[in-house]
Amino acid sequence: MATLFSPLRRLYLTLYNFTVLFGWLQVLYLVLKTLKELGHEHVYTAAEKPLLYAQTAAALEILHGLVGLVRSPITATLPQIGSRLFLVWGILWSFPEIIRYSFFGFKEAFGSAPSWLLWLRYSTFLILYPTGISSEVGLIYIALPFIKASEKYCIRMPNTWNSSFDYFYAAILVLGIYVPGSPHMYKYMLVQRKKALSKPKSE
Repeated sequence: MATLFSPLRRLYLTLYNFTVLFGWLQVLYLVLKTLKELGHEHVYTAAEKPLLYAQTAAALEILHGLVGLVRSPITATLPQIGSRLFLVWGILWSFPEIIRYSFFGFKEAFGSAPSWLLWLRYSTFLILYPTGISSEVGLIYIALPFIKASEKYCIRMPNTWNSSFDYFYAAILVLGIYVPGSPHMYKYMLVQRKKALSKPKSE
């Protein structure tokens, strides 16, 4: 049974990684193209569909957890909040996502990734992670008044499920997670970088 599911799993992960890679390539292309031709005010409108598609696909990954669930709806509020900050966020997050999904796509499809892609996977985060996290925290913070006023994605009682959800407080919770979580993740990536780049290239 394991021999049957192993190729299917590998095929699924290959298709998944390259599909999400295509989504992020679209985001980056549309962000840069629209910035050049129309200006930053039109960037979100141009990149909205592939961005939501890429974010929704990424939500399938368990490790994204609550942050992924909160981040995706945040992107839907961007027409009302800071187009310049979104521009920065879109560029900063596109690059590491493109590298990450390329890396795992190659590993699943061919068993290993090129050495240059391995280096990019475990080196570009040194700059892109702090700047990307900062822009994402900024986006959430700027979005808080709009989220509170609009009550978007909130569930109020009474309802069929007899439960409620306040997206405003969920966003605040995510900000609280970012503060202690980001340095921890950065240290974790430093350890992973040392391990990955110290391995023989044949591995």
